[in-house]
Amino acid sequence: MKKQLGTGLTILALTAALAGCAGGGGTTPAASSPAVTAGSPNASATAPAASVSPPAATSTATAAGVDLKIASSSLGDIVVDGKGMSVYYYTKDVKDSGTSTCTGGCLTAWPPLLTTSDEPKVEGVTGAVGTITTPEGAKQVTLNGLPLYYFAKDTKAGDILGQGVNDVWYLADPAGEMIKTAAK
Repeated sequence: MKKQLGTGLTILALTAALAGCAGGGGTTPAASSPAVTAGSPNASATAPAASVSPPAATSTATAAGVDLKIASSSLGDIVVDGKGMSVYYYTKDVKDSGTSTCTGGCLTAWPPLLTTSDEPKVEGVTGAVGTITTPEGAKQVTLNGLPLYYFAKDTKAGDILGQGVNDVWYLADPAGEMIKTAAK
């Protein structure tokens, strides 16, 4: 009985988080303005770069070779993390604002792409890559001035299940443009 109740509560919480990301609930702007660090389009850090494990594991920065690279998908070339997990833009974020508007329950469904480097390492990505500081003090990777996120339902490299969710979550192409076509 306890296991069923726990599973039910988990499903309810995830459903609420997804609903919160569609509209205004759970997506209020951060109270303070985090610092912004912009890197060159193909910036390569001298310190070791790190990327986040997929959302199913954790959203804390872990060691890896590159933060962003490109991969082929049914929508053409897209930006992924170093492990091939798709990353997304949130259209409610404001370019170059230095903040993420995905907060609270929204972050459960859309964990941020974090790094330990001021200049994330990229392969094939031509858009401007940088970081913003989250309210918790972590570095979230940005592309063309917008924060990047994972989708919790993408469980393996190549998944693009977050594309077009609630008409506010979109993949990025290598130049950092939002891909607004529907997934095939």
